[in-house]
Amino acid sequence: MQVSIESSEGLERHLKIQLPAESVDHKVAERLEEATKTVVLKGFRKGKVPLRVVKQQFGQRVRGEIVGELINTSLREAIESKSLRPVGQPRIEGLVDQKGAPLEYVAIFEVYPEIEPAGFSGITLRRPLSDVAATDIDTMIETLRSRDSVYETVDRAAQDGDQVTMDYVGTKEGVAFAGGTATDQTLVLGSNSMIPGFEEGLLNVSQGDSVLLPLGFPDDYHAEELKGAAVEFSVTVKAVAEKIEPPLDDEFFERFGVSEGGLEKFREEVERNLQRELNTALRTKIKNRVMQQLFEHNPVELPDQLIANETEQLKRQMIQQFGRGQDIDLSMLPDEMFRGKAQYRAALSVIVTEVVQRRGLTPDAAAVKARIDEISSTYDEPQQVVDYYYANQEMLASVEAVVLEDLVVEAVLAEAVVEEEELAYEDAVKPDPDPDFSSPEHN
Repeated sequence: MQVSIESSEGLERHLKIQLPAESVDHKVAERLEEATKTVVLKGFRKGKVPLRVVKQQFGQRVRGEIVGELINTSLREAIESKSLRPVGQPRIEGLVDQKGAPLEYVAIFEVYPEIEPAGFSGITLRRPLSDVAATDIDTMIETLRSRDSVYETVDRAAQDGDQVTMDYVGTKEGVAFAGGTATDQTLVLGSNSMIPGFEEGLLNVSQGDSVLLPLGFPDDYHAEELKGAAVEFSVTVKAVAEKIEPPLDDEFFERFGVSEGGLEKFREEVERNLQRELNTALRTKIKNRVMQQLFEHNPVELPDQLIANETEQLKRQMIQQFGRGQDIDLSMLPDEMFRGKAQYRAALSVIVTEVVQRRGLTPDAAAVKARIDEISSTYDEPQQVVDYYYANQEMLASVEAVVLEDLVVEAVLAEAVVEEEELAYEDAVKPDPDPDFSSPEHN
């Protein structure tokens, strides 16, 4: 086998491969000879079909099979011999396949870039730290009570936090405008879900009241025809309801899986959940910060195919999140919409892989198990989840990849300049803003 790199521009490689004629012809002859023993043709007994007849009937197809097999095996050997790392499936061009002549073809593909990751000592990071405080538990309990609350009609004037049921008609210069009319609309006063002044204008109204609210739309309102417009809303109040939260009793606790121990055990359960959420948030924050620094310290040329792969994955994620089960054609989403983030992710995949390989990092079985146990702890039948992960190689590999990323983060933190950042719980669980994917370094 002869192998040569015909051209090399950027990250694209043109690999020309030539196989001796006999390597094809001999294998074809062998395959046809074997076929005479098993092929069944009308007019011949099994195993008695003459070779010339088998050649006439199956020669072309057999040769095609042999050529395909030889391309696969020779391409793999050629890539290994040149120590190349292709991105995606190579494209085969210039195939020359003639009996008695060498088999030739050109494989075209991009390769992963070769980089030397920068040292970590030049990286400066803020490491977030936080704890779950008693007030955080109180806030979460009130949130849970609020979610389970109901509204009961009251015979009094509306107050902040009440729910008002109403009909209204909005007019601009005396003419009703699109989207400005509603019947039996409910609104919680203080929710800030209407334009400024609307909810304030309904404070102290009672069932049966009619009020006229002269208001103005904000200058940045999404509807062009209503930006900054002066309008009037004629509102008829049909009901006022008060928010009733459930008491902190055993019935309430049981809704969250706490069947005994009362308020004390319920608070412990809430604290465990908050701590789990906090641990995940802190780990995600520091990982994202480390990855951002690795990206900024390691400029890398990227294969177009790698960017295309990340772009497709981002499109699929968006469809899963917002498509609501619709069958949406990925091509309907413009690539440019995802380009910056796709480049960022592609670059990090290259950088992290190089760090892992050069530092000899491997996923520790105990760390993998700990991560799976953490995931399973949020389910009713955790052991079933654990068994599922270990029985599914793809799922197990995804956890191993996460553990490898954690090892990279630990390696960076061990050498970088790290400043501690104390955060309140509510700030710690908020994700950091995404990098500016429109900036030049992301394009």
